[in-house]
Amino acid sequence: TVFELNPQKLFSPASNSKLYTVALALDRLGADYRIKTSLYAKAKPDRAGTLNGELIVYGRGDPTLNTRLHGGDIYKALEPLVFALTNAGVKRISGDLVGDESYFRGPPFGSGWVWDDLEYYYGAEISALTINDNTLQATVKPGARMGAPCQLGLIPATTWLAFSNRTETVEKGTARKLRFYHPLCQNVIYVSGQMAVDDVGYTNEVTFHNPAGLFVSYFKQALARQGIKVTGNARSVNWLDREAQPIDCNKLVELGSVESLPLRDIAREVQKPSQNLYTDLLLAHVGEQARVDDTPGDMTSEDLGIRELNKFLANVGIKRGETIFEEGSGLSRDNLTTPNATVTLLQFMNRHKCAQVYLDALPIAGVDGTLKSRMKGTPAAGNVRAKTGTLRWANSMSGHVTTAAGEHLLFSLMVNRYYESRPARGDLDTIGVLLASFTGRTTE
Repeated sequence: TVFELNPQKLFSPASNSKLYTVALALDRLGADYRIKTSLYAKAKPDRAGTLNGELIVYGRGDPTLNTRLHGGDIYKALEPLVFALTNAGVKRISGDLVGDESYFRGPPFGSGWVWDDLEYYYGAEISALTINDNTLQATVKPGARMGAPCQLGLIPATTWLAFSNRTETVEKGTARKLRFYHPLCQNVIYVSGQMAVDDVGYTNEVTFHNPAGLFVSYFKQALARQGIKVTGNARSVNWLDREAQPIDCNKLVELGSVESLPLRDIAREVQKPSQNLYTDLLLAHVGEQARVDDTPGDMTSEDLGIRELNKFLANVGIKRGETIFEEGSGLSRDNLTTPNATVTLLQFMNRHKCAQVYLDALPIAGVDGTLKSRMKGTPAAGNVRAKTGTLRWANSMSGHVTTAAGEHLLFSLMVNRYYESRPARGDLDTIGVLLASFTGRTTE
């Protein structure tokens, strides 16, 4: 140990929590693991290509069906599912199109999340049938004339989410003032404020309620584009619905399926930008993979994921009580861990069969992810690989650095409840640069 201060003290790690969840997923599932989304029906289509009855789109937490990974086109993201259906000979669906998110049990929000986080992209709902990171781009442009409401739109286009437009277009050069408000578990966004008539426009990422419902809404449109007509409605079901009307997938016909990117890529998509939703999807998926027949019915997917995390950390060598988590991403202020536990985890993963995957997923100082703009032009740039974490009054950075003497060091820096006139992030970066510049050696 080169230096330590309060190594056994419990801190709020913020998104350093992702180091733990990603390590768990890689250990339990492996770097090549893919999450499957299935298309189920009671029977195969008839000779004319008609599927009699409903088609169930059954999700298991694939986070990668989004515009960002598919050239900005939501229908391109859904193409593999459409092609799976056409390959099965389906030309028409006589029943409903059902988005089934019942694989995950529990509320759509992580334990310990606070209500005012939930209208922002980083507090998007957790769903086994996720679409477009469970967010939409809300666009605001000035109206045609002063006094007119601003023009509001959504990307990708949908009527799933509605606006209550309380904006006004004002004279040239006036400062933009916009306010978005999304009531919990509703699909209406209240937009108020003003925008100058010569404003270039503004885009804001917003959340929505019931991702499975929007999923099948887009999917129905994607099918129509390929000439497949759905006679019934598009609707969704969750775990509460399935308690009343259980589903046995083994008694249904799987007409086709698609798989997510491999976990090695999902790990990168989690760690580089610090993606909360993907992390909590992984925790819930690991939890459900561990569910057995005698698992208590009141245990949620998150409960099971945390139980698996605690088992994993015991194998890592972290003592009980050094890490107390209630969800996977770190958005909860109640997640707690010690710097010593985080370094122990990093040591374990540095020897793990997925060590390179785990390392490659971390942001690189001055290069990418949440460290892209940090420590540029210093010995830490291109050197420090670390996970950041930020909440109000909590800042952390933990990872790897090679010193000027050529030694590989692991570090965990966590600051809680600090006075903000001196930004904690700047102090963390200063320490990162000091470690990268260190010329001493721990061994002769």
